[in-house]
Amino acid sequence: MTLDIIFYVIGAICIIVGFLGCVLPILPGLPISYLGILLLHFTSKVDYSLAFLIGWAIVVIIVQILDYFVPIWGTKKFGGSKAGTWGSGIGLFLGMFLSPWGVILGPFVGAVVGELISGKEFSLALRAGFGSFIGFLVGTIMKLIVAVVLGFFFFKELFIAIF
Repeated sequence: MTLDIIFYVIGAICIIVGFLGCVLPILPGLPISYLGILLLHFTSKVDYSLAFLIGWAIVVIIVQILDYFVPIWGTKKFGGSKAGTWGSGIGLFLGMFLSPWGVILGPFVGAVVGELISGKEFSLALRAGFGSFIGFLVGTIMKLIVAVVLGFFFFKELFIAIF
């Protein structure tokens, strides 16, 4: 019972931190949220099915991967060339080593710089950068949706387990 309480508390912290990690790029939000689900599963009161755990693990992995590619897709969708797409990817990669703002601004700046290097006008380069930013927002929204659903399943089962 004492171990259950520890898992409840740490799991709830994981769910909350995971949610924050969806908007703070420095934290891997969805894997942390999923860890909260696993901790709740390992208590004596909650028993998620194996299909549930595997299914959500797959969703978390797919959304995490998509989160890195959606800004690149956004660059292309808004008229970016290969140079802008490469710039967005490089900006995202370099941005991961900078402050949390680096992950947000890196793809935008990278797309704009890539387009400018390839000889596009500044207005077209900005459009590609905007596409990269839209892609970042789409990725963030995807993560938030999954985090909210994981939080719902966590707190629903926690409520049932406690009461």
